[in-house]
Amino acid sequence: MPIKYTEDHEWINVEGDSATVGITVHAQDALGDVVFVELPEVGAVFAQKDPAGVVESVKAAADVYMPVSGEVTEVNEALRDDPSLANSDPLGAGWFFKVKLSNPSEIDALMDETSYTSFSTPA
Repeated sequence: MPIKYTEDHEWINVEGDSATVGITVHAQDALGDVVFVELPEVGAVFAQKDPAGVVESVKAAADVYMPVSGEVTEVNEALRDDPSLANSDPLGAGWFFKVKLSNPSEIDALMDETSYTSFSTPA
């Protein structure tokens, strides 16, 4: 399944009944240099759109929202140690957490890359 995007500038890459979540290139561009991340606890359960973490930059702090309902199964300790990964590789090594989906149909309401690009690019 291709990567999906939220209006809050998270991306989610679904593989079976689990998924990897991070912030988009647009989000890290808007934030500037990321200096701190707060990641959720493994085992924590969130509903779709619940705040699941925080990303702080030299300019601002922003919540990271859960794109789908589910249980956190893993967090990116490398990102905790080096928050700049959210800037240098937001769609790769800068991922935030992995989640086991509790309602996979929620993915259908998220944007594909074309829709997200239109949404996040000013006219």
